[in-house]
Amino acid sequence: MVNVQVYVTLKEGVLDPQGSTIENALQTMGYHEVASVQTGKYIGLEIEEGNDLEARIEEMCEKLLSNPVIEDYTYTIGKGVS
Repeated sequence: MVNVQVYVTLKEGVLDPQGSTIENALQTMGYHEVASVQTGKYIGLEIEEGNDLEARIEEMCEKLLSNPVIEDYTYTIGKGVS
């Protein structure tokens, strides 16, 4: 088994109202050093190893885990605990 960490973020140029809200709240709280906030989502998967592991992960990301029209994704693969 391997652990896969998928990170999904909005594509550059897509408005991020949640990020803007967080940025404004931080500024209001006195954290003026914060210049920009981008939000996203993290998805952790435990997957059986196979020859086409990366292709299967990319297929999952493109078909379900992200919206390819407005989101980008990256992933990392690490060994799981047996």
